[in-house]
Amino acid sequence: MKYRNTVEFQVEGAYALFSDPVTRVGGEKCSYHIPTYEALKGILHSVYWKPTLIWIVDAVRVLNPIQTETKGVKPINYNGGNDLSYYTYLKDVKYQVRAHFEWNENRPELEQDRNEHKHHNIARRMIGRGGRRDIFLGTRECQGYVTPCVFGEGEGYYDDMQGEIGYGFTYHGLTYADEAICEEDKGKMTVRFWFPVMRQGVIEFVRPEECVDKRHLKAMDIKPFGEELHNFTVLDEFSGEEGACELDE
Repeated sequence: MKYRNTVEFQVEGAYALFSDPVTRVGGEKCSYHIPTYEALKGILHSVYWKPTLIWIVDAVRVLNPIQTETKGVKPINYNGGNDLSYYTYLKDVKYQVRAHFEWNENRPELEQDRNEHKHHNIARRMIGRGGRRDIFLGTRECQGYVTPCVFGEGEGYYDDMQGEIGYGFTYHGLTYADEAICEEDKGKMTVRFWFPVMRQGVIEFVRPEECVDKRHLKAMDIKPFGEELHNFTVLDEFSGEEGACELDE
């Protein structure tokens, strides 16, 4: 489904690491074969983020063949000494992403900033400029690059794939207290899981509140924003600035 405030973009990079939390216990990391919802949402936050809105990732299209490469790395050892770990990365990745935003109903104090036309235009301009902040594909060492696109256009490696590929019980993302929709998730940090399926290279994401399994990690407060707190300013779309700015994120 395509929404009125939908944005579409392509993101690519030499490497990606969408880490499975289960593989990180021993200090080593192994990437999922597909990007997680949370990683794609993080890319959207790097492109354009406001506490007024919540980004909802609708779908991702895998354009390049899924390949992995294992590297020996020396992670920071805060206890001294040298460690050697093996990280398994995805190699030569390229994706198309479709997403839209909704208002954050947990922040009624920012209701005056709910201008759909303004935020949609700013988000599209920021995609055209490659994002406001650096783009990462899962982790800091995997640099990514964002460009505008039309979702579904162009040739993809899995376009002619027959049937579907299921990836089993997989990490979906985190729900922070300020983005919680379900009553049982409010005031908590929640981790979500689901069962992704790829059909002809396209993975349709379920909404965060529709995930099959959720687990509460800890209690969490909502950080307040507002002009009276000197950490939020509402700017006009045509003021010369690229939309409203947060002075303290």
